[in-house]
Amino acid sequence: MQLRYNYRAYPDAAQRGALAKAFGCARVVWNDCLRDRKEAHAAGLPYVKSAELS
Repeated sequence: MQLRYNYRAYPDAAQRGALAKAFGCARVVWNDCLRDRKEAHAAGLPYVKSAELS
């Protein structure tokens, strides 16, 4: 059974800053991993697994 929950948050200014930092860092990591996988694909190397990116 799959459940879906919707939540609405109203963070204050300090919380918005902390959330922006956290999600910004996560986005940088995602982009770095994506770039590494694209470079490996372009070089004809096998798919780079998540464990290898860690």
